Amino acid sequence: MEWIDRFNQAIDYIEEHLITEINYEELAKITNCSRYHFQKIFLYMTSISLNEYIRKRRMSLAAVDLQDLKMRIVDIAFKYGYESPTAFNRAFQSIHGIAPSTLRKEGIELVAFPPLHFSFSIQGLEELHFRIENKQSFQIIGKSFPLNKELSENFLKIPKHWNQALADGTLKQLMEINNCMPTGLLGVSIHYHDDWRYFIAVSSTLSHPQFEEYTIDKAMWAVFSGQGSNKTLQDLERRVITEWLPTSGYEYADIPDIEVYIKADPQDAIYEYWLPIIKK
Repeated sequence: MEWIDRFNQAIDYIEEHLITEINYEELAKITNCSRYHFQKIFLYMTSISLNEYIRKRRMSLAAVDLQDLKMRIVDIAFKYGYESPTAFNRAFQSIHGIAPSTLRKEGIELVAFPPLHFSFSIQGLEELHFRIENKQSFQIIGKSFPLNKELSENFLKIPKHWNQALADGTLKQLMEINNCMPTGLLGVSIHYHDDWRYFIAVSSTLSHPQFEEYTIDKAMWAVFSGQGSNKTLQDLERRVITEWLPTSGYEYADIPDIEVYIKADPQDAIYEYWLPIIKK
């Protein structure tokens, strides 16, 4: 399958650049998607962030280099992109559980992390319910917050912003000015420039002095519905990206995907996941 070939080419690129700079924009180009979408797909397919995968691969190779007593630890650190032995030591211990110097003693057990390889597997026995929406551009209004380039960190930070928005009355204010579709509170990730941001917003034609405005471009959307906790929404997004999208005949459009909370209950929410798509 084409998408499997693309991601294996991306893994090949990473392997070829483990001792040089890895350009995330180049990885996005290889896989024919944005940098943000590449990292998101990678995370959902592997259950590990791209940064963590690269770190594990580098530390796996560094462990082999440390067996060569002629190589200085500081030189090995520099080889894998660490400007100080302290930073290298911290990264190495986070993966192997021991200091680099300790590894040079005999009888020490090593941890190896081989390169990933993507292949086809049969999944999808559980149904996914969706509809296709063609929607003109629309305005959202709300509050935005910086997104971390380490996407797995956002799973921890974004719920805190929602809790704060509930506590300070922001969610109530937003729902009062939600006057067009999609109906409900929106979680929107903006990722076109270096300044990645996450919006807590609603769709509205109105303005408000306390809130920011942003326009979502005209697009075709695959809309998936579900119910449950924040974790079940993440599971739904993972299934859509890893099971539905590769065989759907569509690709990610370069537009923010949207989480729509029709009923915003952290433990029993009713939600939709709006995935922007284009035909291959």
